[in-house]
Amino acid sequence: MRYRILIERDEDGIFVAECPSLPGCISQGNTRQEALVNIQDAIKGYIESLQKHNEPIPPSIDEEIVEIAV
Repeated sequence: MRYRILIERDEDGIFVAECPSLPGCISQGNTRQEALVNIQDAIKGYIESLQKHNEPIPPSIDEEIVEIAV
């Protein structure tokens, strides 16, 4: 499954990652790579919890990136 994530650096220099499709699914790391690994773990746990409670799982995304020359 594929989910869009957002990674931002906070005022303390910590990288905060969140998955907008999964409300409250947020993680962090000291580096961008660490935040990425941690949010992947958080997403897996979130989906496992949804399955355990027979809740619907948000659909995987399918997106394209378009480059525009200006």
